[in-house]
Amino acid sequence: MLRSQRKFFVAGLVVLGAALIGWGCRPKQASSPDLQLWTLQLAPKFNPYMEGVIKNWQQNHPGALVRWTDLPWGSVERKLLAAVFARTAPDVVNLNPPFAANLASKGGISDLTPLLPDDIADRYLPSVWESGLDAEGRQIAIPWYLTVRLSLVNQQLLRQAELDAPPRRWQDVPSYARRIRERTGRYGLFVTVVPDDSTELLESMVQMGVTLLDSRRRAGFATPQGQRAFAFWTDLYRQGLLPREVISQGQKRAIELYQSGELAMLASGAEFLRTIQTNAPAVARVTNSYPPLVGGDGNANVAVMTLVVPRQSRRQQEAVDFALFLTNGVNQATFAQQAKVLPSSRNALRQIQIALKAERPESREAAQIRSARALSAKTLKRAKVLVPALPGIKRLQSIIYTQLQLAMLDQISSDEAVEEAARQWNRYAEARWP
Repeated sequence: MLRSQRKFFVAGLVVLGAALIGWGCRPKQASSPDLQLWTLQLAPKFNPYMEGVIKNWQQNHPGALVRWTDLPWGSVERKLLAAVFARTAPDVVNLNPPFAANLASKGGISDLTPLLPDDIADRYLPSVWESGLDAEGRQIAIPWYLTVRLSLVNQQLLRQAELDAPPRRWQDVPSYARRIRERTGRYGLFVTVVPDDSTELLESMVQMGVTLLDSRRRAGFATPQGQRAFAFWTDLYRQGLLPREVISQGQKRAIELYQSGELAMLASGAEFLRTIQTNAPAVARVTNSYPPLVGGDGNANVAVMTLVVPRQSRRQQEAVDFALFLTNGVNQATFAQQAKVLPSSRNALRQIQIALKAERPESREAAQIRSARALSAKTLKRAKVLVPALPGIKRLQSIIYTQLQLAMLDQISSDEAVEEAARQWNRYAEARWP
């Protein structure tokens, strides 16, 4: 999302809170004969798939027409906000968990629990299904497709550094990063500290044993574990083992550096390999996929895309039924195969694993992607949502990243960064959750 759009959305949430106060009585939605579905950046590549699913639904539900609208990543929050104000919110929306949690905390999303079948949780991967719960234990989202971050590694740089493999745990990163820097002049990894970008650094802290928030939603990271995690990133930067741009540029810069051969390891999903093959074929040829970095418990992170039902919907049961149809085993398996992502459905995951074993790639590029997807599916067994989508989680990220930036630039110590981040968060939390 563009920075200007992000500022607009954050400012708009203040107004959104007021707009949603009356949602308990469910404001009248503009009349429409169709079920309204909004998704994120699927068109035009997946038009045939989506149109096929919608056609199948309509054949099985005569008269239940679906109007599909696909939006760019950077505009869904702004457009949904505008639709809420106009009382024309769609019936089913594809959202990421942080935004869904923010809307839910303001009463903007329906509790799906009474609308769901009793056995529904058994159809999805347990940790992924649980990621759709809000802070009060209500099911506010249905999981759709998943991505697991792998370590995509430039084997040529690894060989130049005389390393057999990349690090598997965060504790091994400093020595690896120093070896890459000293032997090749490149960087070992890129993890952004830009407040409104990737959550990878926050996830790494959880993997290092840090508790972000306690049961009262107060800062849980002002602990020895939190101090070690802040010092870990501060020291890496001050020692010149991270690109200087990590404090000013986001994940897009990591991709640029990797594709130009300036970065030895990129944390990304298997689906991104196709982009590297297109944009940087020479780098793609020396790229191998490895399991992602983990902490002591071995848990990796999984990113989830979900479907939610706004409270303004006047077709809530129909909306839930359609969301369950879109995410059933057959439909998810088909989409996961086409998009090179992972499904949240247990049945679909089994189908994907069987298909991957049977697949016989006809090219080196196809074999490379197949190998990465097989590793992603295997990694999913030890993957979970590491940073819960709780209200205010993006505010917490902004506070922690901003203080880390100051520590990295040697303006404060890493311990002072921990203390100030905890102070700022607790002040916010006490005002919001007395």
